[in-house]
Amino acid sequence: MSEPVVLSWSGGKDSALALRELRGAGTHDVVGLLTTVTRDHDRVSMHGVRRALLEAQARAARLPLHVVEISAGAGNDEYAESMSRMLEGFRASGVHTVAFGDLFLGDVRRYREEMLAPVGMRAIFPLWGRDTAALAREFIAAGFRATLVCVDGEQLDGRFAGRAFDHSLLDELPARVDPCGERGEFHTFVADGPVFSGPVDFTRGETVLRDGRFHFQDLLPAR
Repeated sequence: MSEPVVLSWSGGKDSALALRELRGAGTHDVVGLLTTVTRDHDRVSMHGVRRALLEAQARAARLPLHVVEISAGAGNDEYAESMSRMLEGFRASGVHTVAFGDLFLGDVRRYREEMLAPVGMRAIFPLWGRDTAALAREFIAAGFRATLVCVDGEQLDGRFAGRAFDHSLLDELPARVDPCGERGEFHTFVADGPVFSGPVDFTRGETVLRDGRFHFQDLLPAR
């Protein structure tokens, strides 16, 4: 019998790959997607993707969406309190496991595990330790389609914002940049792929620089 699991969902490529991995393994039943949204902007925290597109992804993935809302500039205490309330609800409903798409950062993994421990839940990492260069090209070969929606200008040229995540982009990335952006170099939005029942249509809006560092490509739900 498959174990129920909630997947931490940013809307980006690693989340989508983790969903594909979990569904393919057959050992876990993904029962929902868990996302943090910044209340003031109504966008996915860090990625800057509009909630409407996040909801469209969940519909295409045929999964319920569970949103934890935090305020702009929320500190660790607010985040931990809001997340704990959501996690306690999952635990009470019989879900004891949360899956994450993290790849190799040990401090991030420890943080996830320590966050879940007080509510009696555990973390799993279906992509952990995979070679990120190979994984990035596997993502493309599998038929996924993604766009760079946030670029950290201190790690990568901001002109990459809005680019398609494809072989051409990977060939142009500087050697210091992880091909999956695991160190926060960039974040993506997945619009199509084998985990969806159909594409999530969007149009490109403006590109905005925030905090003198982060280049956000706004995506608008297609009419």
